[in-house]
Amino acid sequence: MTFKRLVYAVCIVVLLFGVWGVYNRLAHGHQDANYGSYVVWGLWVAMYLFFAGVAAGCFMLATLDLLFRVEIFKGTGRLALWVGLVSLGAGLFQIWLDLGHLDRIWKVYLQGNPQSVMAQMVWGYTLFGLLMIAALVLATRQPDSKALRVLMIVGLPLSLFVSGAVGALLGVQASRPFWHVGLFPVQFPVFSLASGVAAMMAVIGLFGSEEDPNRPKQLWVLAIATVVLAVVKLYFLWADYSQSLYGNVPHNVAAVREVLFGRWWWSFWIVQLLLGTIVPVVVLLTPKWRHNPAVVGWMGVLVLIGFAAARSNIVFPALTVPELEALTRAFSDRRLTFEYAPSLMEWAVTLGSTAAAVLAVLIGAKLLHLMPKKEMA
Repeated sequence: MTFKRLVYAVCIVVLLFGVWGVYNRLAHGHQDANYGSYVVWGLWVAMYLFFAGVAAGCFMLATLDLLFRVEIFKGTGRLALWVGLVSLGAGLFQIWLDLGHLDRIWKVYLQGNPQSVMAQMVWGYTLFGLLMIAALVLATRQPDSKALRVLMIVGLPLSLFVSGAVGALLGVQASRPFWHVGLFPVQFPVFSLASGVAAMMAVIGLFGSEEDPNRPKQLWVLAIATVVLAVVKLYFLWADYSQSLYGNVPHNVAAVREVLFGRWWWSFWIVQLLLGTIVPVVVLLTPKWRHNPAVVGWMGVLVLIGFAAARSNIVFPALTVPELEALTRAFSDRRLTFEYAPSLMEWAVTLGSTAAAVLAVLIGAKLLHLMPKKEMA
């Protein structure tokens, strides 16, 4: 069995698990979810942040081919657009299931408050998704058209806006000191670019065509970019956590300690830092490993897993610290708790969505002939 067939088989099995999760959510609502009245955002919100970041980052990378005409990335623009479009769909699907009334999404468009950051995000992602579809169609049929260049020019600042808006949505929450960070709108576009680089590194490294002479150079550039962005990410992380601890705001300190030493310590130290950052950096800085496409591809997968954990480490801890200590004792109910861990149904939806996204990327890349080949160099 080839590697690609194994990936197909695993994804199909996981997708079936996801179908059960979606059915459970649609049939029983939020009954089997572990978030409640205090922890109102769970795994799906964290994964929405993750997938939306990948989408924005992939569009940024697509501009290297379709806008700036960087020679070594020739032929990768359409693939990056497709990966981004699939990721955006997976992210929006996650956040859609998080809504209390799925059928009321239209109200955001017709009755939304223009001054609301969330309403601006909805409109931004809608325009961003439509723009990516139009750009992909043009890149497939008229790759040298001026209309495509115009779309890429418009889409580049739009990708920065939608990724920065996620940070702004969290940053304006003054009641949550852990989120109330002025640098969030600046950090998130950088994190989006890093996750987009990792996604393309995984796709090109694991499934790219050996006939493409630019593939080794592409992976080398993406590997270097991953190392540089990892350093930037660590700097942002150090600046954020060190200032939070030094500022000594009780709720903020409690949230940071929850990440570093509390129930989420393993997600931070093992998944986010060790597997998602340190291991990829060490491997990609080792010459004999960074020249192996499969190894580079797997490092991209590890970086993506690290970013998924990082999104969870942003969302969960801030909500699991009580705003009022008395709330922990005032009432008693399953939904009135500050303890949170994703339920089986939540994991099913997220894993199923991820498997569907991987299948969509691979099948779409094959049907649309998106993988660069020798004749495209």
